[in-house]
Amino acid sequence: MKLIRTLVSGAVLGAAALAAHAQTQAPAPAPAPAARTAPASILSISQIHDAITAAGYRDVTEIELEHGRYEAKARDAQAQRVKLYVNAHTGAIERTKFDD
Repeated sequence: MKLIRTLVSGAVLGAAALAAHAQTQAPAPAPAPAARTAPASILSISQIHDAITAAGYRDVTEIELEHGRYEAKARDAQAQRVKLYVNAHTGAIERTKFDD
């Protein structure tokens, strides 16, 4: 019987020691959040105008921000009216179509 009490007492003391040790340790730091890329800022109308003219278009008119991109009207190298769809963050011309 004495042996059983000793084993039980030892188990209780061991559990208590583990609990005390766990309480004295600082909690593990939270994992760092995944790196998030900040959304790129939207270019101004004058920056978009400069990007369009640098791409060789002229007579740029009606630059408007629509659905997260700029739409503009201009003339291409053959003097035809075109509608341009321009990336609002980079100024890259993503699409062109002939303007009626």
